[in-house]
Amino acid sequence: MTSTVPALGTRTAEGSALQGVLLDMDGTLVDTEGFWWDAEVEVFASLGHALDESWRDVVVGGPMTRSAGFLIESTGADITLPELTVLLNDGFENRISRSLPLMPGAARLLAELAQQRVPMALVSASHRRIIDRVLDSIGAHHFELTVAGDEVTRTKPHPDPYLLAAAGIGADPARCAVIEDTATGVAAAEAAGCRVVAVPSVAPIAPAAGRTVVPSLEQVNLPFLQGLMTF
Repeated sequence: MTSTVPALGTRTAEGSALQGVLLDMDGTLVDTEGFWWDAEVEVFASLGHALDESWRDVVVGGPMTRSAGFLIESTGADITLPELTVLLNDGFENRISRSLPLMPGAARLLAELAQQRVPMALVSASHRRIIDRVLDSIGAHHFELTVAGDEVTRTKPHPDPYLLAAAGIGADPARCAVIEDTATGVAAAEAAGCRVVAVPSVAPIAPAAGRTVVPSLEQVNLPFLQGLMTF
């Protein structure tokens, strides 16, 4: 599954201005943000470097190039960005092959939106190889489109992935609800003009105009998302 599929006609749930729901993956649908940090710690330990716990908030939710680049620069590790990217993806993939816990409320929300025929897209900064592995567990059939971080020229925090996803499902970005767990993802969605539901995973996210913050996906359902579309 790739991010280059033909645009579909806009469909909405009956009586709603909601045209689509665009969802982040790591930390939003699957409880894997900690897996990335553990993989980073392990890889850098093998290179003879210890990571500062405070760096976790810097790298969370960002594209691999930014996160890995920051860690190379901060540690002075003797490794190239392409080499580190392979090691981090390998370490993460090894972890999700052993366990892939869903976030509370994720399975119920995906099933509800699918039953009501609300178009959904998965929008992640993770690479395609990782997304496809995760989709084996959460169900590729839920999504009309998936966007991977290594398939766009500019990934989060730029708006490009969310603009691509909205266009791919035939929706107006302003009529799309985005569900994100990090400030980087929230910035991307807001720059695209979407309404945002933030479910913070690692670092807190403050409420703001056009942004709703909830503690868990268990607080999110279709009527809740439809209510975000009032102007």
